[in-house]
Amino acid sequence: MLDRMLMNNYQIPPPWLRRLYLPTYSISEAAYFAKTSPQTVAHWYYSKGKLGPVIPGKDKDKPLSYLQLIEIAFVATMREFLSLQKIRKAREYAKTTFNMEFPFAQVKWKTDGTHLLVTLRDLDGDSEIDKLVVCDKSGQEAWGSVMADRFTQFIYEDGLALVWHLRGTSCPININPRISFGAPTIKGIPTWILKGRWLAGESVEEIQEDFQIDIESIKYGLEFEGIKPESVLKV
Repeated sequence: MLDRMLMNNYQIPPPWLRRLYLPTYSISEAAYFAKTSPQTVAHWYYSKGKLGPVIPGKDKDKPLSYLQLIEIAFVATMREFLSLQKIRKAREYAKTTFNMEFPFAQVKWKTDGTHLLVTLRDLDGDSEIDKLVVCDKSGQEAWGSVMADRFTQFIYEDGLALVWHLRGTSCPININPRISFGAPTIKGIPTWILKGRWLAGESVEEIQEDFQIDIESIKYGLEFEGIKPESVLKV
């Protein structure tokens, strides 16, 4: 069921909106995008400990949706500082407070998340949350540098993280659920297509001529797909 608050942003919801919820990404793909391991991502969803999964709601026999993918990115970042128990608690608190199914994918997490965590810290007396939040000289809360770096990877529209620059804004690779059904792309060309053309024996120059994208971007795409840079440079 689509998030009611998200649907209310549109008089007539655009067709791509449903793609945010469609099972699209394997656990291995999500782990690669977020720079973690498939075993780790699986544990976040399927943990059978007494506290349950960190990110509940995934059906074992279905891939992940785009919104679930974005939440994995943020859990991967927070895991550098917080225990799984703290992340689970923060997500549940954000979900309830924002009244949204996927709180980490919302712009509210970027704009209001620090205040939410400080409130949670004060309620629980938990100083560990301070690892994610910093205060300036006037006492205003802000995200720590690592979390701030993660936020810079996303372009927010209509209250959602709708474009993910997977390796930062200096890299042309991004995921946009409105383009190529959310596959990683460079200037609208899926990186898996670039890989396929390369493996079929085409040179970088031939790929450039066909798709009209610069050679440097093609090399980024091939490297992202596991083609070693030195093999590309030999062309």
